[in-house]
Amino acid sequence: MDCMKIALCELASIAERRCARMVDPHVSGLPAFLTKHSGLNSGFMMAQYTAAALVSENKVLAHPASVDSIPTSANQEDHVSMGTIASRQCAEICRNAMAVIGIELFHAAQGIDFHEVAPGVGTAAAHKVIRAVVPFVDNDRVLSWDMEKCKNIIADGSIIKAVEDVVGPL
Repeated sequence: MDCMKIALCELASIAERRCARMVDPHVSGLPAFLTKHSGLNSGFMMAQYTAAALVSENKVLAHPASVDSIPTSANQEDHVSMGTIASRQCAEICRNAMAVIGIELFHAAQGIDFHEVAPGVGTAAAHKVIRAVVPFVDNDRVLSWDMEKCKNIIADGSIIKAVEDVVGPL
């Protein structure tokens, strides 16, 4: 479970870095913070902050529980794996990673909407699923509900199903 924690932590970290690149016009070529009127609107700034905070939390949770063995049961168990702790932490990291990837999908859909070039069939299928649950962000609004909806399409498998329907099994 400790190894799984580290792997999920890295997966979420990479997803957050892609979000950070999308909101930065100097590297993405997209409008700042993925909004037409940055300065007047925060756009996706807070969504990227949320992803960064979840990634930071994951890094704390990724500390290997297995390195903290303490003898138990009147020293009958001289080495304890702490596997239950690692499992609980892994579950939390998994929830956080799903949230970060959902935030990345939200960012990506917004970025696609600024492009004039049509995406590939798999990306278009994913975009359609995302837009079915969250609309384009024209002006600032509370984004937490949208981020939750994007996490849910990962958790329920609907985004993978939509992509696999057009490109085959992943």
